[in-house]
Amino acid sequence: MRPDVADVVLVGAGVMCATLGTLLRKLDPGLTIQIFERLDRAAAESSDAWNNAGTGHAGFCELNYTPAAADGTVDVSKAKRIAEQFELSRQFWASLVRSGDLNPDFIRQVPHMSFVWGTDDVDFLRARYAEMARSPLFSEMKISADSDQIADWIPLVMTGSAHRLVAATRMEIGSDVNFGLLTRSLIGQLAESDRVSVHLAHEVLDFRHKSDGIWRIKVRDLHTDEESIVRSRFVFIGAGGGSLPLLERTGIPEAKGFGGFPVSGQWLRCTNRDVIAQHSAKVYGKAAIGAPPMSVPHLDTRNIDGQRELLFGPYAGFSTRFLKEGSWSDLFRSLGFDNIVPMLAAGAHNIDLTRYLVGQALLEPHERVAILRGYYPDARDEDWEVEIAGQRVQIIKSDGRGGGVLQFGTEVVTSRDGTMAALLGASPGASTAVAIMLEVLQTCFADRIEGWRPALQALIPSYGRSLHADPALCEQIRRQNTAILNPEPLAP
Repeated sequence: MRPDVADVVLVGAGVMCATLGTLLRKLDPGLTIQIFERLDRAAAESSDAWNNAGTGHAGFCELNYTPAAADGTVDVSKAKRIAEQFELSRQFWASLVRSGDLNPDFIRQVPHMSFVWGTDDVDFLRARYAEMARSPLFSEMKISADSDQIADWIPLVMTGSAHRLVAATRMEIGSDVNFGLLTRSLIGQLAESDRVSVHLAHEVLDFRHKSDGIWRIKVRDLHTDEESIVRSRFVFIGAGGGSLPLLERTGIPEAKGFGGFPVSGQWLRCTNRDVIAQHSAKVYGKAAIGAPPMSVPHLDTRNIDGQRELLFGPYAGFSTRFLKEGSWSDLFRSLGFDNIVPMLAAGAHNIDLTRYLVGQALLEPHERVAILRGYYPDARDEDWEVEIAGQRVQIIKSDGRGGGVLQFGTEVVTSRDGTMAALLGASPGASTAVAIMLEVLQTCFADRIEGWRPALQALIPSYGRSLHADPALCEQIRRQNTAILNPEPLAP
């Protein structure tokens, strides 16, 4: 394997590149793959356990995935789509566990719950449940407005809540996922192959696409400061918040017009082990008016490095960094003639969002705990400390009319010839990594995807089929996945 030539170059050692690399290795073991990561550790940015919610996003509890219309009806189409996508991830992970390529210690079963209070929100939750119960994807969901029942599910939340009108839904099969551990396991498995090279502390500087169709990627070794050129037929940029600046350097026409709006985050982390032991669920509420979707508050049981943790948040903030370990100049360096107008237009239309982010960033510790008391009325200031979360970069793109639109999802940007792809955006991100990477394969390896179909169906049994449309298949696959992944109880 020549160090300056590869079939595939992956930029970033997060969950997206780890997933794509693993898929490609399974589908074509003969491919040569090189992975370049700017930091000296894989999964140290958005994929790290402390930098994201750790929720296996499946649409069970995330109220922002099920918006209500003015007539009181609830649209659950996004929740169904994300539930299908998360099942693809679970099937892929289960296949890797079965083949001995992955240890299931990165995933635990933790109930997913939605919790609301007040007449309007209780009515909304009931309407949401009624609509979701129509799909086999949510057939196991329970709902209750009985305080005693909810107190049995989440005693911390109901302590001191007897006077409130409350309601909650619950899905027992929810997941807590340590995406950092998962990613490092996948990267480690890839590194064992003689066809894959993983280069940590290597920064990708630039891209050139020559007439022969081969990409020249300039890379700097951050330990030696030496630069080199690597040639590759295909490049995928999955560098989290760092993807946008790198995509701009590719020069592909499809990259024009994109901008990025960075959003920082913080958690409240519980330090009282007695309190942590009393809660075992991911409890999601409704976002405050004007809050971005990733700021939906949740009181969140986690398993991090083998230890049970309890977090609340996230609290949003504003930073000009595109990465947690990025530069304060990231936002300004991303501006150019092709995206400045959409950026300014999106900013002008989102003044309330900017004001909200700044307000969140300026909250005092006791003010953060005051917000927590909406979900844990007896919370004490001394039991909680601030933990810095990861950076997210939301997409801003042209609306085609001279303005710009701020988007909160993810988007794959692909060159016309399919030799370059990049992932922009944030939520739901890691949970749907397999679905997103399948989209990359279908677009960039269109001439091979049909030949790969049998292997993909072996790895992901529901590939090409709908679990929503096939209740028996949905039940079968969920039962098999649970048996193979065998989620263990959280550590005491």
